[in-house]
Amino acid sequence: MIELAGRRLKLPVIQGGMGVGVSLSGLAGAVAACGGMGCISAAHPGYREADFQRDPQSANLRALKREIARAKEISHGMGMVAVNLMVAMRQYASLAKAAVEAGADAIISGAGLPLELPALTAGAKIALAPIVSSGRAARLILKTWDKKYGMTPDFVVIEGSGAGGHLGFKEEDLQSGTVQPLEKILPQVLEELKPYGKKYGRAIPVFVAGGGLRGADLVRFRAMGAAGVQIATRLIATLECDASQAFKDVILKAKGEDVRIIHSPVGMPGRAVETPLIRRLEAGEKIPHQWCAGCIKTCDPATTPYCITQALIHAVEGDVENGLFFCGAGVDQVTELTSVAQALEEYRLPEENAG
Repeated sequence: MIELAGRRLKLPVIQGGMGVGVSLSGLAGAVAACGGMGCISAAHPGYREADFQRDPQSANLRALKREIARAKEISHGMGMVAVNLMVAMRQYASLAKAAVEAGADAIISGAGLPLELPALTAGAKIALAPIVSSGRAARLILKTWDKKYGMTPDFVVIEGSGAGGHLGFKEEDLQSGTVQPLEKILPQVLEELKPYGKKYGRAIPVFVAGGGLRGADLVRFRAMGAAGVQIATRLIATLECDASQAFKDVILKAKGEDVRIIHSPVGMPGRAVETPLIRRLEAGEKIPHQWCAGCIKTCDPATTPYCITQALIHAVEGDVENGLFFCGAGVDQVTELTSVAQALEEYRLPEENAG
């Protein structure tokens, strides 16, 4: 049992946030119902709203609140329902406030350093967690939150180089295989957390992610000091996942050699399954955007080779020709469609099975 800001996780598993539309209330609610932490992606949850293209900001805020409420209903009061929020989004502040208003149990924030997140949730009973990929990033966040807000994270997620989606490493290091493994990063982050745990009088749990972590990995990393794991790609191939069946089939069919490191308009490298879209981009083709949601701070529609929002919408709707299908390095381990409960069974600790 893990204590997090007054809530308890019976299952030491966080479901990684996957946008656009891959992890909404269906998946997040099912994970929470199993005693873990389900996570709704705040990356355009309103993509199906009738007014999305005309007013994406309003559509996203409305949809995020609705998805949080639905996930909590599905969870039956078990586990926790979190929101994954990218620092890179222009709508970062309003989405953070919407998560609080809707009663989310936690905000997990990455794709940049969430240095200002505590200011956006001041006074709210919500757990806050940064996503980091190094001890150095953890140090900066911890120091800033402590000095500026008089607080420390409720928990921390370390995303290693094998994670899917956007990655907190240099593209050349990912391509050359010179990035530090989780086994090296975890002790560094734990060391950075020690003085803050002591100062604030409580443990700061750490969850590790990236590369298809299995039940045996959970046991191994817990022995190293982690509280649990975050998994994502495995949970795409579940009945409750909010993505289309065609998206799930892409994941189920993908082999290790099908995975590519790409450069995202977000300004970070990412990991995805090779599809016709990836091949066209690698050949130098520029894919004109149909419209612009103005979603990413660093994206310039005039120069970007493609619109990541449109590519991710194509993917979640099952358009294999035009979609961008993010995945983790362990995608080749995902070989069958199951329920969320079946997928999570291997992560239950012996004492939980006994109870």
